[in-house]
Amino acid sequence: MATPRTVSFHTLGCKLNFSETSTIRRRFEDFGYTSVDWDQSSDIYVLNTCSVTEFADRKCRAEVRKVLRQSPEAKVIVIGCYAQLKPQEIAEIPGVDLVLGAAEKFNVQHYVDGLSKATDKGMIKAGAVNEVNSFEEAFSFGDRTRTFLKVQDGCDYKCTFCTIPQARGKSRSALISQVVENAGKIADMGTKEIVLTGVNIGDFGLDEEGKRQETFYDLLQELETVQGIERIRISSIEPNLCHNDIISFVGSSTRVMPHFHMPLQSGSDKILSLMRRRYKRALYTERVAKIKELIPHCCIGVDVIVGFPGETEEDFKVTQQYLTDLDISYLHVFTYSERANTLAQHMEASVPMNIRKERNKKLRILSQKKKEHFYRQHSGAIRSVLIEEQQKDGRLYGFTDNYIKVDVPANDNIVNTLQEVSIGDYQNSGSCKAELLSPVL
Repeated sequence: MATPRTVSFHTLGCKLNFSETSTIRRRFEDFGYTSVDWDQSSDIYVLNTCSVTEFADRKCRAEVRKVLRQSPEAKVIVIGCYAQLKPQEIAEIPGVDLVLGAAEKFNVQHYVDGLSKATDKGMIKAGAVNEVNSFEEAFSFGDRTRTFLKVQDGCDYKCTFCTIPQARGKSRSALISQVVENAGKIADMGTKEIVLTGVNIGDFGLDEEGKRQETFYDLLQELETVQGIERIRISSIEPNLCHNDIISFVGSSTRVMPHFHMPLQSGSDKILSLMRRRYKRALYTERVAKIKELIPHCCIGVDVIVGFPGETEEDFKVTQQYLTDLDISYLHVFTYSERANTLAQHMEASVPMNIRKERNKKLRILSQKKKEHFYRQHSGAIRSVLIEEQQKDGRLYGFTDNYIKVDVPANDNIVNTLQEVSIGDYQNSGSCKAELLSPVL
């Protein structure tokens, strides 16, 4: 039987997943495969899944049905966090031929030869997650303005709501030399911005044996010297790992962007304790204050979970008021959902789902107010913008160094370039109109 030669990929979930999908795609292409879009006919479909959403099973089934309507005889392979956590469940989805776990997914192309169309249940190749010890390098490719560069994987934290350690294993990292080499490759592709990604990137520096060889601060210092990369952005960093030396370095850096995304999860110390987070509210407050002291124009994003077991109305109001008073720029709000094999699943005082959703709505409204306030604070400011793709109205958009979305008149000559702009008024579309300060031919 001849080896199929077209392959298609679809990614659910985080930036880390996108970086890994892109790397796996390149490996297929190195083996002679042609990559096609997900909505096109293909011989093989590879679905990279996420475990964070409560709709993982539903999304996975929907995508499998979709591709089999396009190509009924295609081989369907499912990888990613959901595949590691529930391989048996996925293998029983009609049409799935192969399920690969965390250790196996980077060798997916080796499993394809001889893979028969499943008539009953898909084949499973998913070892125990505690056997996942190696670090696999990855970075995304295809968006010429921005690349997601994986620097760390796994997590040693034991948050009571989280399944990621079960899906990705222990914390481990690339060597700084590897990251710098990959950054150089990305620069050679013409990409202007790198987003550093991982599960817990502030924990960067642990080798495959769990020994600390380097630190995230060391990594930032080395990346600052890579020629050709104009911007480096930190995807997310835990507040207990966002040390003052990191904040100070970002404040003085010409390449690391003034933008921190720090998970909070709750403004109630009681709930933080139930979640087994590694900090109290006071530490988070200190981190925000230090950032704003050293980098007043810095954008600060916050993750927060509503409806965690035991969260009373008073606990929620404490969180809501804390976030209202805090000098932050936007929120990512998550509605708590039960996860199998987590301590939180068995906690008492479950919050009714309708109340969880009401609390989510209230914080999303607050997030919009915070974002608008942050944008309006910078009206009239002059900032650097990386110009990206065209919007539906024909204008180009991009993000400032401190993560304000702006749009400018369309001009093909400035896509994937850095431009100085004067930020204008906030628009209901979610961006600010901006004026280019230098004429473009």
